[in-house]
Amino acid sequence: EHVWLDTAFFKIHFLLFSGLIVHGPSGPLVAPLGSSVVLPCYVDELLLMEGLEVEWRRTDSETLVHLYQDGESRAEAQQQDYHDRAHFFTDQIQHGNFSLLLDNLTAKDEGVYRCTVYSQHDSGETVVQIKDVERLLVSGSSRSISASVGEDVTLNCSVDSHIPPEHIEEVSWRKTDKDGHILVLFYQNNETLSDSSDEDRVEFFTAEIPKGNFSLRLKSVRTEDKGVYMCQVFAGGLSANATTVLDQLGFSLSHIIVLILCISASGSALLLCCLIYCRSHDKGNSEGIN
Repeated sequence: EHVWLDTAFFKIHFLLFSGLIVHGPSGPLVAPLGSSVVLPCYVDELLLMEGLEVEWRRTDSETLVHLYQDGESRAEAQQQDYHDRAHFFTDQIQHGNFSLLLDNLTAKDEGVYRCTVYSQHDSGETVVQIKDVERLLVSGSSRSISASVGEDVTLNCSVDSHIPPEHIEEVSWRKTDKDGHILVLFYQNNETLSDSSDEDRVEFFTAEIPKGNFSLRLKSVRTEDKGVYMCQVFAGGLSANATTVLDQLGFSLSHIIVLILCISASGSALLLCCLIYCRSHDKGNSEGIN
């Protein structure tokens, strides 16, 4: 404990009385959700590797993001949330580059980070702010969709292309009903699940999923399919959704033609019956007269 206090004292002394100039970015960083971002931290002068120590911490919680000490990265010292996500450019440290690479950015990564450099005779620090992690954006159809009974229809749902498919945790299609939301189709861990009653009528465009396209194909539309459909996406600890309205369900041209033929056939049959009735009626009247 005494050794730790001595080390802490010298670190505080270095920060207060030393003049090592550590450079950072010129302004806050903005990066897309799920992407990688470099947090700059470097010095102009070459430092001795012996006794060199670099700490990356969050200023709001003092969480240790990463540590370079005794000539190597100390991954075991990292807070769990940053394990396998925060990395030094180890081959650049000898040149005074202590920047940090942060992978798979999430909304929780927004905040201010402090890079502190300790050398044998000096120390200094800089701060880096991740100001905005671009939010999860999901888009659908801007207009309601019309379809005819028996036709196939596509309900659009697209996730911003900057989010890799492997970072999309879950996608669900649900139909709004008076009893709530009825699950239509579900995507998770590269697997698709559907409501057993309609599993043969609904599907994703599998080849389009790597492009962030989770549109739904609904086959052989029925009148009861009319309604509001919601595509909900979960990624990076965030969720967003888009809705599509399927309305104006009518009969297709082929259905209309068949219907006309049926009506025509019914009309012809009715006319034939009338003619037969009238002819038999007239014949009966003629025999009565004779």
